[in-house]
Amino acid sequence: MSQSNADGFSMLEAVAAVALTATIILGLSSITGLWLPNWRRGFADLQRTDLVGLGLERLLEDLSVAEYVTSWGDAPGPFFEGDPTSVVFVRSAAGPNSGPQLEVVRIAVSSDERGRALIRSHSKFSPIVRGRPAQPFEFADSVALIRAPFQVTFAYAGPEHVWAQRWKGEERLPEAIKVTVVDPSGRTQGASTVVRLKITAPGVPKPDNRANPASAASPVTNQAPSSAAPGQP
Repeated sequence: MSQSNADGFSMLEAVAAVALTATIILGLSSITGLWLPNWRRGFADLQRTDLVGLGLERLLEDLSVAEYVTSWGDAPGPFFEGDPTSVVFVRSAAGPNSGPQLEVVRIAVSSDERGRALIRSHSKFSPIVRGRPAQPFEFADSVALIRAPFQVTFAYAGPEHVWAQRWKGEERLPEAIKVTVVDPSGRTQGASTVVRLKITAPGVPKPDNRANPASAASPVTNQAPSSAAPGQP
C-alpha cells in the first residue's frame, strides 16, 4: 500500500461517501415532500379553528347583552331583527371612547376584499321621532368574525323553546339564539352553541299615551323603575 493511501481516503472511498450522502439527502427530500403539505394543511386548519373560536367568543358576547330598547317611546316591541344569516339589535356601546350610549349592532353574512365572512358593524342608536321618516343607520367599523369556508346560521327561540328561522316585530326579545357553525363538508362544528339573552322583556312600564308628546321619542330601555318619593302616587 502506498503512503498516500495509508494517510487518507482513497478516491474510490471518497466517491462512495459522496454517493451515499446524496442518496440519504434524496430520501429525506422525498419524505419531506410527502409530509410537508400535510403539515401545512394541518397547521392551516388549526389556525382557522382558533380564529373561529375567537370570532365566536366575540359574537356570543354581543348577543348575550342585547337590550330591550324600542324605536320610539310606546312602540309595541323592542328593536330586534333576526333571520338565518343576520341579526340586528341594540346594546350598550362598547369601547374605550364610546361613552354611556346605545349602539345598533349588525352581524351579517357579507363579503369584503377577502371574500365571504360573518361581519360585525355598528352604528349610533337614535330613537325615531313620531311622524318623521326614520333615518338609515350608518354602519361602520366592519370586522370579520368568522370567514369562509365556515358558514354561520342563526335560529331564535321564545318562552315556548321552539326554534324559529326569523325573529322580527315580536313583543319581546328571544329567550335564546342558536349559533350553528358548519364546515365545508357540511358537518356541524363542535363550536356551535346556544346563547341566552340576559334581558328579554322591558324593565319599566310602557309610557301612557297621554304623557307629554315630547317623551315620545325617548326609547324604553331595560333599566328598573326608580322608587317613588314618599307622598307621591
